[in-house]
Formats: sequence, C-alpha cells, structure tokens
Amino acid sequence: MIDWRRVLYLTLVSRFLDDTEEQRLVPEKKVLYQFSARGHDVAQLILGQHLSHPHDAAGAYYRSRPLLLSLGLTIADAFAGPMGKSGGFSDGRDIGVVCNLPNDPGPVVLPMSGDVGSQYTPTAGWAQAILYHREVLGDAAYRGAIACVLGGEASIATNGFWSALTLATTLTLPLLFYIEDNGYGISVPGWLQTPGADIAANLASFQNLRVTSGDGSQPAEAAQLIGEAVAAVRGGGPALLRLTVPRLSGHSGQDTQAYKSPELLEREQANDPLPRLYALLGESGASDAELRAIEARALHDAEAGLGEALARAEPELARVTRFRLAERDAEGRPLLQRRGGLAPTGHVFPPGSETPRPERARINLLTAVRRTLEAELRSNPKLLVFGEDVGPKGGVHGATLGLQEGFGERRVFDTSLSEEGIIGRAVGMALAGLLPVPEIQFRKYADPATEQLNNCGTLRWRTNNRWAAPLVVRMPGGYAPKCGDPWHSVCGETVWAHATGWQVAIPSNAEDAVGLLRSALRGNDPVIFFEHRALLDASSARRPYPGDEFVLPFGRARVVTEGNQLTLVTWGAMVERCEAAAKQSGQAVELLDLRTVAPWDRDAVLASVRKTRRCLIVHEDTLTAGFGAEIAATLAAEAFLSLDAPVERIAIPDVPTPYNVALMNAVLPQVDTIAMRIAELIEF
Repeated sequence: MIDWRRVLYLTLVSRFLDDTEEQRLVPEKKVLYQFSARGHDVAQLILGQHLSHPHDAAGAYYRSRPLLLSLGLTIADAFAGPMGKSGGFSDGRDIGVVCNLPNDPGPVVLPMSGDVGSQYTPTAGWAQAILYHREVLGDAAYRGAIACVLGGEASIATNGFWSALTLATTLTLPLLFYIEDNGYGISVPGWLQTPGADIAANLASFQNLRVTSGDGSQPAEAAQLIGEAVAAVRGGGPALLRLTVPRLSGHSGQDTQAYKSPELLEREQANDPLPRLYALLGESGASDAELRAIEARALHDAEAGLGEALARAEPELARVTRFRLAERDAEGRPLLQRRGGLAPTGHVFPPGSETPRPERARINLLTAVRRTLEAELRSNPKLLVFGEDVGPKGGVHGATLGLQEGFGERRVFDTSLSEEGIIGRAVGMALAGLLPVPEIQFRKYADPATEQLNNCGTLRWRTNNRWAAPLVVRMPGGYAPKCGDPWHSVCGETVWAHATGWQVAIPSNAEDAVGLLRSALRGNDPVIFFEHRALLDASSARRPYPGDEFVLPFGRARVVTEGNQLTLVTWGAMVERCEAAAKQSGQAVELLDLRTVAPWDRDAVLASVRKTRRCLIVHEDTLTAGFGAEIAATLAAEAFLSLDAPVERIAIPDVPTPYNVALMNAVLPQVDTIAMRIAELIEF
C-alpha cells in the first residue's frame, strides 16, 4: 500500500527545495548548479516506497533527489549538497545533485555520476551481485532484493543503457529500468534519441524483458504500474517501465526553455502531478484540515533543514586531497569506507609474507598470473573473474585456462562484447561487497570503458570515503614478441597513473607478478594490473613460483643491479633490455625496476640519483607526457643539485606501435641505443 500522505509531504519538501534554490540560493550564488525535479517528483516518491528490501539498490541520476528523500536523504543534506557545504554525501567535493546513500542496512543509492548513462551498468552489477550472494554464497538475506536504475529518455541512447540491457536480459537479472520520459534531453527532443520517441514500444519484443509504459503524471496509474513492475522483478527477471512525466522547469537553473513553444509549456504545466495528488487524497478521505497540516509540517521541516544547511561550515581546505586512496589513522588503523569492497564486511585474508618460498621449477609470467588467480579464488569465495573469452577458452592469452572448470561458470565467466559493461558491472559488484577481477583483453580495448574507469577511481574521493569500489582490472598490452600494431600493442600506462584513485602495477617477471597481483587482490583500492604481452612467455621473465603467501607492497622498486655511475629507471618489458644495455655498456649502472608506477618509489629513485648523479629513464609508452616525464620533473625539483648531467629519457616517438616488424623495432627502445646513451651521460 502506498502511503499517499507521505508522498504529499515529501513532494512538498522537494518543491520547497526546488523553489528555494531557484528563487533564492541560485541568485545569491549559494547554489552554483541547480536541477529541478518538478514533475518527476510524485512518481519517484511512489517508487521509493517500493524499494524497501535491506539489499535493494537504486542507481540514480541528477534529477533523482525526490527518490533519495524517500530513502533517507535528510533535508539538511539535500540543501547542503548543492551549496557545497561540509558533511553530507560529498563534503563539498561533488555537485549537489550527484548524491549517494550508503544506508546499512539498505536500501542504498549507489554513488551517482555527473555524466549521462553511466548509472546503468554499475546498477546491473549490483543486480548480478544479488544473485551471487544468494545463489553462490548461499545468503538467504538477499532473497527478493532488486536493483532499480533511473534514467531520462535521453540516456537510453548511451552505451551504458544498451550494455546494461544486454546484461539484464541475457543473465535474467533482478533489475528494473525506470525511464522518466519528459520528452527532452536539455533541448533535444526525444525523437532524436530513439526512433518514434518511445523506448517501451521499441523494446516490446525484446527477449527476457517485461516492458510497460504509462502516464507518470497520474499518481494512481503510476502507483499501479510501479507496483506491478517491482513485483515482477522481485519475482525474477528484468523489467522496463517507461513513465511520461512533465519537466516543469528548465533542464537546469540556467535553462530558459526558449526552445519550447508557449503552447507546449502550457500543456506541461497542466500535467503537473501535484494537483492530481491532492485530488486523489481528497477522494480517499483526507480532509482539508489534514492536508493543511501536512503542508504546515512540510514547510516547517523544510525551513528547519534550510537553516541547518546554511549554518554548516565550509569544507576544510586542508582535507581536499584526502581519500584519493584508502587511508589509515595515526595509529595505523584503516579508515574504512562505509560501503564497497570486502574491508567493511570484516573479511579476513589468509596470512601473507614478503619472503618468497620458491619452488624448484621456473614458470613463465602467464602461469604466475594463472596460479595466483587460482590460489585466491580458492581462498576467497567473493572473488570473481570475468571478461571476453576468459571462460572455456581460458582467455586469448591463456591466463584463465582451466579456471572455469575448477571454480564454475558463476565465478569465472565470459561477458558480452562491451568494455563499458565489463567495468561498469565490476564497479557495481565491488559496491555490493564482492571482489571482481575483470579482464580487458588488450589495453586499447579499455578506451570504451574510460568513463567507468575514471568514475571508479574518483569514487572514494567524491563520496568523502563513504564508498569505494576496490577491483582489479587485468589488462594485457604492449608489443608482442614477433610483431606490433596500433591496436593490441598499446601501453598507455600514463593514463592510469594520471587518473585519481588508481594503483598501477607493471611486473617484469613471474615472481613480481605473483606478489603484486596477490597484493592487489587483497587490497582496498582499484588496481590496473598490466600484463605485458612480450613477457607472458619470455625466458627473461621466468622465475620459480614464490608460494601462495607471497605478497609485494606497491610502490617499492627492485634494484636489479647496483652501481654508482648512473641510475637507469624502467619497468615492464624494458627491464630486460635495460639490463642487457647496462651489461653491454660496461659501466657501473644502478638499474631500478619500478614495478608499480602508481604509486612509484620516489625515495628509491631519489636516493639512487643522489648517489650516481646521473639518470636515464627508459619506457615503452610514447615520449611526450609519458611517465618518464613525471620522474624527470621530480628529479629536477628535488635532486637538481645532485645532478652532474641532464636527466634523459628514451621512449617510443609520438606514434602508435607499427605492425611491420622493422618499423616496430625502429621505434621501440633498443639495447644498443640505451647502452650508447648510458655512455654519453657518464661522459657528459
């Protein structure tokens, strides 16, 4: 049963928020971004009453504030967020309509994003996590839980929507697509977003999808359709509900809607659901006195919330860089996020050791990755491995060979051909307390997932440590032993070293691969684990397996060779070449393998350069703005007086890796070139 009086109360609170922002706070420049929910509000508040399961989750967007009010967002936080005040859902870090609710128990509202359509695949990931918790981990508390994702009709043109729709319908996920169709994406009409401007009609024959449509401005009709859709999803399988609603304000506070005719604006105002809500309450027996009392209470509470928000302090400037990564307090205790990953659940990993216990036989890097995944899958039932071709085929590189056979298709599985879906789903799973390990088949293929990767990395910071999404993205790339090409041979590690919130590991040998991968799989931050194609079966990268307890901390370089004449800094596939070049040069070269570029071992590099007084940096990524530039800038700032020669870099010129072998070798750093530059710098 719908509590219509509560719907009215929260609608009035929501309208007070919108009115106050538009008429007072925006003109006073106390709110800088404003998005009204007028017209969308009544149906959203009905939806909110149906999301009552402790493991329900909603993926929302910038016009979803009424739903958040129904699920526990306080009026003070609803005001304070857009004002950029301290506390609340972001501590002034994110725009005020990009919200989150880490209720525990739920229902929760997943961390929203400021881009369009990116809410869909993480919500699908939460829906898949519901099934995993219930059916694989055997947690009956997840029985009946659902995920619901909200979006406007313009967002259905995005990759995220179609990827999530594929996920939901191929996997029969408990996911409700709740589409609010107000006819316009800012000024672009709906017929330019989808043929015929009706996504429900277009999807009527879609397999495994219950599709309904109706008028969201009619409270009784909206309540019936929402109730039926939610019940269907709780019964098993996805549904899409499209409700037409009027947008009674501009897209944002700056939008005058000059692109709409006066007749259209008049029709939209006539479709305001609030007068119809009053009529419904009157027909159901609510007296005028009762309605006036609800109005008075809403006004009183809204004004009190406004006063509380206005009185809040501004965010502390000194804290603005906090929570880019997981942190510890002064006593070394972790400052855990409230939701996301294994840490808040109290999960305990097996003991680890930085001391290797090597076996007799040497293994290649590919086997090292596979054995580490196998060991961690065995010890951690919340770990899942997935991506394109990782199932029966065992991965196009062979890193997951036999894992599906050993652990089942619910834990090691293939995905649809959508990197947006692979990473977005992984984010949702991580938010739901699982440890997803998605594979991006080649580094270049991560480009379609850039939005999800960026949002994942900033998530902890944006929510002021309320949420985090620790996951490990396995990402093969780099030139192949026998050829290159512009698509499969990309390194581009600087992109992720530059991205907020990501750790980046690039092991050069099998032992380091084991230690770094295990550290990533037991950590509390998202990690890019780069598997260089030239090293997967390279003899130089072979090492004995160091044991199932071996872990390596991130940010600790390996001293490959010691010396006092020049510091040679590199990582990944260039380690082998640099080691050969150092030997060929006959000089006392100190070779450092960074192993991780985010974080990178600044102290080790600075200490070495202060000893040798010279530095050469070699990497496979392109020269301009490559990570070597960051190292060089650090040395110029912090070790300038220790230098007896310029800091030099050798890298690929600013071109993609060519396919032709001779062309590839012409751009890759070569042993002779490195050795010659070593000699030149020492003689400088």
